[in-house]
Amino acid sequence: MSIALGIIYLIATITFVIGLKMLGHPATAKKGNLISGTGMVLAIIGTLFLQEKVLETGEVVPLFKTVSIFVYSLIISAILLGSIIGWFMAMKVKMTKMPELVSLFNGFGGGSSLLIGLIEFSKNVGVDDANKASSAIVTTILSAIIIGSITFTGSIVAWAKLDGSMKDLRLPNYNLINNILFLALVAFGAFIVMMNTDSLILIYILLIASLIYGYLFVAPIGGADMPVVISLLNSLTGIAAAITGILYGNMVMLVGGILVGSAGLILTFAMCKAMNRSLSNVVFGAFGSSGDVAVAAVGKTGGSIKKTSASDAAVMLNYSTNVVIVPGYGLAVAQAQHVIHELEELLTRKGVNVKYAIHPVAGRMPGHMNVLLAESNVSYDKLVEMDDINPQFPNTDVVLVVGANDVVNPAAHTDPSSPIYGMPILNVENAKNIIVNKRSMNAGYAGIENELFYNQKTSMLFGDAKAALTELVSELKNM
Repeated sequence: MSIALGIIYLIATITFVIGLKMLGHPATAKKGNLISGTGMVLAIIGTLFLQEKVLETGEVVPLFKTVSIFVYSLIISAILLGSIIGWFMAMKVKMTKMPELVSLFNGFGGGSSLLIGLIEFSKNVGVDDANKASSAIVTTILSAIIIGSITFTGSIVAWAKLDGSMKDLRLPNYNLINNILFLALVAFGAFIVMMNTDSLILIYILLIASLIYGYLFVAPIGGADMPVVISLLNSLTGIAAAITGILYGNMVMLVGGILVGSAGLILTFAMCKAMNRSLSNVVFGAFGSSGDVAVAAVGKTGGSIKKTSASDAAVMLNYSTNVVIVPGYGLAVAQAQHVIHELEELLTRKGVNVKYAIHPVAGRMPGHMNVLLAESNVSYDKLVEMDDINPQFPNTDVVLVVGANDVVNPAAHTDPSSPIYGMPILNVENAKNIIVNKRSMNAGYAGIENELFYNQKTSMLFGDAKAALTELVSELKNM
């Protein structure tokens, strides 16, 4: 590696670290993304034009001088085409579809790693024993193929499930099937390494089995657990990139992959903690699947609900001092983020202190509600995390719950038999008054009724979130 390329890789690595740190806060996330992106562009340019090659004579020359213009044209064309497609997809996607896009991009990363693994293994085909890759290199190649394949199909399945084009899959003893298949993958990979074989047929068998495992890994997991799954798949993408970096001895790929992989794992466990569940519980038979919903126990409330109208809800909000809005996935589905921001601004002009309570696993990806509200230009300082907002509920005049269900269900505190018992929730039941906007009384993804709906302080405002909020805004404007 040339000194110039080493410096560029170092700068790129620093930008990745700085960018990742800045991504931790909504106010700096955009700038952090740009900084990391700039580092990646520098790394790509440096790799294309500053990489060196040692000739058989021992002479060190720039790599681009040993590669035909046609090959470089293909590489640059592919980079430009991918950049244009990526830019177009990112610019055109609606914020409600952001989880699907994240899953798709995860899949592309995994697909890249598995293709690189296949290419590198093919270089080993037909080579004499003296020049064959070492067992360590072959192990790295197979790891890239296995992890890349699992990430690819797993991410595509996650995308399809989030898009609504695929339902949850429930097979008899699917946990046992998955475990056996995973162990078989590891054993088969070890067999290939020990046999020191260059058979592409065996590699293709390993590839197909890995793709199938990726499908079976994600297919049974339901929508409520998607934030955890997306974080985990993102982590696997980073690990696959790091393995590819090891293959090529590329510091940027290695460090970038490690950063993405470790950040993804940290986020995965943070999401699990927010749901009071282990990662194995999410992956191996969680309440987030439709199969569980079908057999879940009906709520034990046996109480009655109190309905309200938009006009009555508007009066309650209009004469409040402190209002907390709790957004959920229903807000995203109804694409009501702009209307809720209009409601917030209207109340603020009337002298009401308005905040948003954000649960870590609300929505279908980590930070889903933050991204959704950012699209409608909600001020970042109005977004309050669960641990900070919970002590404020007793002094809150009205809590407006829009499209959230399980994350505000008091059963997490009161019912040891509940599948969500012990899960940290937003303690909205402690507020003075509660308004819940919901399309119907259907259960959430946990498959249980919500005790909050039967609370004496709760009023149910039924209807589509966007339509109900629009009517609410109209009523407030007339006051």
